[in-house]
Amino acid sequence: MKIYTKTGDDGTTGLFSAGRIRKDAARIRAYGDIDELNSILGFVVALDTGGVFNTRLVSIQRLLFVAGADLATPLSAKVSYDVPRVVAEDIRALELLIDEYEESLEPLTQFILPGGSPLAAQLHVARTVARRAEREVVTLMHTEDIGAFILPFVNRLSDLFFVLARYANHRLGVQEHAWDGKRPSNPQL
Repeated sequence: MKIYTKTGDDGTTGLFSAGRIRKDAARIRAYGDIDELNSILGFVVALDTGGVFNTRLVSIQRLLFVAGADLATPLSAKVSYDVPRVVAEDIRALELLIDEYEESLEPLTQFILPGGSPLAAQLHVARTVARRAEREVVTLMHTEDIGAFILPFVNRLSDLFFVLARYANHRLGVQEHAWDGKRPSNPQL
């Protein structure tokens, strides 16, 4: 099988059993951001040479494929197979991970700047892409019916990546830089 089909050369793409739609449609943007997030997590896994998060992040990557399938298959689609969908247990699993890692962190008293170790910095990138995916899912839900759990799932992902970034810095002994709520004193930087 060839990787190129030429069917998308007209600016459309196929949905699972639901015809073709424009590549810039809200549904495509939403699951495109999920796909981008999954690729970023692949990079995080590659950076995590100490194996702090690898097993869990690979499991989350698998769940992102479920989220992508969920978003790529309209609820009204007539399909002859079970479409994997995000379920309430997926959200609860993310919440348990957040709680587990947050237990070992100092409570936040101010905003922190994204960064620190390369691992933490890339987790912050994952967090921001998850937030973008969340915005796209919100846009989609205003025009089409989507699964009930996809939006809270993506929301929890961004929370999880924030906590994992903080945990990575904590574990590696890298200090986080706080934002004091003020403009920099030197406009020349």
